[in-house]
Amino acid sequence: MEKILCGVDLGGTKLSAGLVYPDGRILGKSVVYDHVALDEEGIVNYITLIIKQLISSNGLNETDLEGIGVGFPGHVRYRDGYTITTSNLKGFKSYPLRDTLAGNFRIPVRLDNDANAQAFCELKFGAGKGYDDLIFLTVSSGIGAGIVLNRKIYRGMTGTAGEFGHTIVDPDSDFICTCGNRGCLMGCACGLTLPARFRKKIEDGMQTSLPLPGDFDYSRVDGQLILQGLEAGDPVSMEIVRDCADYIGIGIYNIFQVFNPPLIILGGGLMNLGDLYFNRILEKFHELARDMIYDPIAIVRSEAGADAGLIGAAALLLE
Repeated sequence: MEKILCGVDLGGTKLSAGLVYPDGRILGKSVVYDHVALDEEGIVNYITLIIKQLISSNGLNETDLEGIGVGFPGHVRYRDGYTITTSNLKGFKSYPLRDTLAGNFRIPVRLDNDANAQAFCELKFGAGKGYDDLIFLTVSSGIGAGIVLNRKIYRGMTGTAGEFGHTIVDPDSDFICTCGNRGCLMGCACGLTLPARFRKKIEDGMQTSLPLPGDFDYSRVDGQLILQGLEAGDPVSMEIVRDCADYIGIGIYNIFQVFNPPLIILGGGLMNLGDLYFNRILEKFHELARDMIYDPIAIVRSEAGADAGLIGAAALLLE
């Protein structure tokens, strides 16, 4: 029997783990949202519990698995299996995540940046099929990118290549990234910046049409609330979406200038904001690139969707 792959997508909001067939189909998965307050050891133990429950509930043994792939939301020293730092979880500075998790199993564990995993998923099973080179940009709680060159993930000398979320797109921005720098693409346009953006619009005098209470806690603003605002024609939500989309368009323009790729794939939770968001991104990119585009470049949405991180982490075992 062909062995099953196990993938773990460890995010700043969501933790998902699943069993995946080598052709990318999901056998079973589990998704939780209550891991964020845990420390490194607590998260490793939680991941271990989830995986072992998945193995048992699907009638498998640990030996039926090829291994475990983990996508991590931050800088990873790939060859050593260490997390260097992350903006989305507590701790994980120079933490041996790969080997700590592997100590709870008898099968191999691979650790990589989550955007690298998602890029590999798109290459193998999604919008990147048929391409040799592509960039995958994930826009979610954070922002990152995976670079595929000649059908291989490009990681750089340390393993941190593709951190486009920490490129500076607006040094005079009002928003400071969780890394501490002002004007990072991530600080300007990711899901974690939505509460501050919403609050600032209100403080600047904009009126929202959403039925929010007078003592509304702005930390509750997320992509789902902004989507509700879009559907209701709320001017605050619409302006936030346009602002964030413009920054993503600038980021894509910078990627285009550095790599000149034939394909850029956009994924992550904020892509659920729909056509207004996606089309505004394209408009901003083309406004900047103009006649510098000679050969056609495809900018498309992820085909793997919400499970790209999970499937991609599992697919790292096939690399």
